[in-house]
Amino acid sequence: MRTIGLLGGMSWESSIEYERIINTEVRRRLGGTHSADLIIRSYDFSQVEALQSRGDWAGAGQLLADDALVLQNAGADLIVLCTNTMHRVADRIEAAISVPFLHLADATAEAVVKAGVHRVALLGTRYTMEEAFYRDRLVSHGLDVVVPDKADRATIHDVIYDELLQGHIRSESKTAYLAVIDRMIAQGAQGVIAGCTEIELLVAQSDLAVAYFPTARLHALAAVDAALVDA
Repeated sequence: MRTIGLLGGMSWESSIEYERIINTEVRRRLGGTHSADLIIRSYDFSQVEALQSRGDWAGAGQLLADDALVLQNAGADLIVLCTNTMHRVADRIEAAISVPFLHLADATAEAVVKAGVHRVALLGTRYTMEEAFYRDRLVSHGLDVVVPDKADRATIHDVIYDELLQGHIRSESKTAYLAVIDRMIAQGAQGVIAGCTEIELLVAQSDLAVAYFPTARLHALAAVDAALVDA
């Protein structure tokens, strides 16, 4: 079993889902008392959020790159960044390490393509929805990626930061999210990407009439695939 290095704590609510999914899947595949071999760097997210708010992506990239190297030096055979938004600095992380970096957008795109979906709605933080770093990675896999309009993007973003990142799950916010998704489906979306790992705490496949792609779960399972490639 390869050792997985997790850059997490962005937020810990979704990062513990990574740990749960990875460990559960390893036990399912290997049986008995098996669990995953993990090394975890978890942050005080308020420090990361402050860098985001200031637009200090260079500082954020250096922080994550330095700690990815710490994980590698501690024995990690591959690195997983447990957040969509911070993939904005994925290139900095990849440049700092010599072990594989599992890009979340690649794992997600592979699942979307496998499901036979072409036009997909992307929900996430405003950074993920409005900037090119994530959408372009999805498009490189041949996908047609659409995002909500400005007002709906604000709703999606604000619920993430004001509620989900703080552990608040509210039924009215779920209703608002489902209304946004309905509007995206009306515009031709054949599936929905939960492009922020915390969205999975609010919306499930059972809530939707189209394919749903929960990025944290897809990424975590891809990490298990990589860790158990010879198993």
